[in-house]
Amino acid sequence: MMRSSLNEHARTVAASLSTEAFSPRMLAGTIQAIEAVALVTIGCIFWLASSPDTASFEWGEAIPVIAAPLIVIFAIRSTGGYTVGALRNYLPVLSRILIAWGLTIAIMAAASFFFGLDSGGRRVWLGIMFLMGVGFFILERVAVAALVRRWTRQGRLERRAVIVGGGEQAAELLAALGDQASTNVRVCGLFDDRNDDRSPDEVSGVPKLGTIAELVEFARLARIELLIVALPMSAESRILQVLKQLWVLPVDIRISALGSKLRFTPRSYSYVGPVPLIDLFDRPIAGWDSLVKRVFDVVIASLALILLSPVILATAIAIRLDSRGPILFRQKRYGFNNEVIDVLKFRSMYHHMSDPEAKVAVTKNDSRVTRVGRIIRLTSLDELPQLVNVLRGNLSLVGPRPHAVNAHTENRLWDEVVDGYFARHKVKPGVTGWAQINGWRGEVDTPEKIRRRVEFDLQYIERWSVAFDLYILVMTPFCLINTENAY
Repeated sequence: MMRSSLNEHARTVAASLSTEAFSPRMLAGTIQAIEAVALVTIGCIFWLASSPDTASFEWGEAIPVIAAPLIVIFAIRSTGGYTVGALRNYLPVLSRILIAWGLTIAIMAAASFFFGLDSGGRRVWLGIMFLMGVGFFILERVAVAALVRRWTRQGRLERRAVIVGGGEQAAELLAALGDQASTNVRVCGLFDDRNDDRSPDEVSGVPKLGTIAELVEFARLARIELLIVALPMSAESRILQVLKQLWVLPVDIRISALGSKLRFTPRSYSYVGPVPLIDLFDRPIAGWDSLVKRVFDVVIASLALILLSPVILATAIAIRLDSRGPILFRQKRYGFNNEVIDVLKFRSMYHHMSDPEAKVAVTKNDSRVTRVGRIIRLTSLDELPQLVNVLRGNLSLVGPRPHAVNAHTENRLWDEVVDGYFARHKVKPGVTGWAQINGWRGEVDTPEKIRRRVEFDLQYIERWSVAFDLYILVMTPFCLINTENAY
């Protein structure tokens, strides 16, 4: 992979964008969930309060309590009530929300009549629920609008994008995008390898920040979410060359189809405002998937720490009695998006021989490994402290194993051995992974071994699901029986 240092201007811009932005999709989903839970809670309270005979209460009668929030949220979403613009400026959409709520209550009233639930208590509930819903939506939308406006001022509610290319194609794309505030996409800069008149230093007020090689580092530092390639589709070789450098990034990569003579069906495109884009790569484990994976990690890691606490305590005591030095060992390793993190392990080497920079790989019968160290390395008990890394959020339970920053084979760094090596950092690294349960753990003494690890890591990223993570976790203890390469 080509390495390139950012120029000072690009580094300054990246530093100003280092705060992570909120995903508009996640924001919309969160607001929908809050409204649903609030309306169901309000409905349950007043449904029970208005029930004429709680002793004969049947749960089937409570269907409107669940149905009403679902219907109104679907209606609000259908009318664009959860876009960032609607959440930021509540007045234009508030009337539509209240009309949708009124129609929902009317539907519930009609359903109650036709299904024989039109009792006095239910009529009271419908009236109270309508009034409470009106009050809730007004207060909630005012509060949400205040928050969204503040986050907008802080630049935390934008989809950060860069354009790959320059000149006329970039100018046409920027003109078509129009007001970036309306699309919530902020074009942070241009990156282009050309340095002649075809690629000026600024296009439509957007600066050129560097070359495509520099873009890789900029996108990581500035937490870019979207790369738009503004190159003619006829320039196939150039586009392929660009993609070969950029696909390692955990971002959405799109090609602008603005000036293309090829025409596909509308479903073949995604859109930013009026601009049609052809999807090439999507960020893996993004949006709600990332939230689900995080909840999975926290719950399972917490349970594992509780259940394995006797084993962890016994291992710590054994290490202390076996040799002098700290119980834990910290090592710099690559994390998500190539960020360097401190990974915790139980110390398995003599303290004065420890190798935090992984300059020399551990081999069979390595004299640096203690007696207890051999046992905990064979059984992978030395990895248990990484459950703390999981709770901190810089590791996941399952993912590509984090490699030391200076890990190498035959005097070559692993990113020099494997083309596209850094693509494995599109997701958080894991305590265990797909490569490990397929036998690729332990010593890496040949280029083929690291190539196979990366191959399985990329397969994991493509195939990810909660069920897949669970399968890998269940299979991990059985795979530890094979200690062939674990020294």
